[in-house]
Amino acid sequence: MDNRIRIGLALRMILVGAFTTAALALCGWTVTAGRAAVKATPRTVTARGPLLSGEQSTVDLFEKARASVVYISTQARVMDTWTRNVFSVPRGTGSGFVWDSDGHIVTNRHVVAGATGGARVRLSDGRDTEATVVGVSAAHDLAVLKVDFTNLPPPVPLGSSSDLRVGQNTFAIGNPFGLDWTLTTGIVSALDRSLQTEDARGLIEHLIQTDAAINPGNSGGPLLDSAGRLIGVNTVIYSPSGASAGVGFAIPADTVNRVVPQLIAAGRYLRPSLGIEIDEGLNQLISQRLGVTGVAILRISPGSAAATAGLRGLRTERDGAIVPGDIIVAVNGHAIDSVARLESRLDDYNVGEIVRLTVLRDKQRLEVPVRLQSSAQ
Repeated sequence: MDNRIRIGLALRMILVGAFTTAALALCGWTVTAGRAAVKATPRTVTARGPLLSGEQSTVDLFEKARASVVYISTQARVMDTWTRNVFSVPRGTGSGFVWDSDGHIVTNRHVVAGATGGARVRLSDGRDTEATVVGVSAAHDLAVLKVDFTNLPPPVPLGSSSDLRVGQNTFAIGNPFGLDWTLTTGIVSALDRSLQTEDARGLIEHLIQTDAAINPGNSGGPLLDSAGRLIGVNTVIYSPSGASAGVGFAIPADTVNRVVPQLIAAGRYLRPSLGIEIDEGLNQLISQRLGVTGVAILRISPGSAAATAGLRGLRTERDGAIVPGDIIVAVNGHAIDSVARLESRLDDYNVGEIVRLTVLRDKQRLEVPVRLQSSAQ
């Protein structure tokens, strides 16, 4: 290569380097010739100090309750239309918690509904097993599973929902979106809420409303108070937008403590009953025609609690005219406006308890005491 070419290339490289150095200098950067060795060490961590008392209590609550919360996955059996082979596919996930030392797990009914391929329960220590369904109550969206584990974690301590107050702290533990053992916190936003059951034929009463995040996968997990006691079972989020943003609801602990023992003992929940026949469609027609709000008794079952109390159903005159019978307008002073409301009000009591019905009979208001019977009678 010609010396003049070499000199030209060298000058060009020097000019480019000078320009780059000047540009970096304008940007506030320091340029050094070559790459000098720089000694860099991690910064010193600033000591945090102890957690705030509120933080520490939340951490303690989660660490104590975590082991008693379980992850539930369900399977559904499907058939290949070409081969006719039947196989299981994942259906969904949810949460649950240990109810007693006998291996009973409480969750939502909708978590296991349709799980034709079975359900599995996984503990926080990684142990996993098949679960059997002991009983379900669609009216309360509750279900009980049974697992066989040795050294089962302790049951979640049971609290009361009757003395809750708006503003109390709430803590929800579950597995939202498959993200296992997640804690969310909030407060009791409201009490005594009502929502329709999944089939829209009944009401779930006395629900706890909370702003603690309850998302898909949280269903069936426990809602705890600041003492770590069970005050509800997380069941649904109400979201007008359809997204996982809204208010959450939990089945109150007092309802859970009344329903779950029956599911364990009998596999089903037998609701308190009056022994009468009622129908929402006919009830609406009768109420509109008579201009009253209540539940019309269509028929009294012979030998039932209602028959013993002297209640009256519809009757037909010789000329074919239908004469209304008693119309129930209140139970123990609580107004009744639909069949679903009547059933949910009666569900607040136990079989054998006496309730005071307020009825309209021939335009007169009467108080009639009735001893509740089992719906199986």
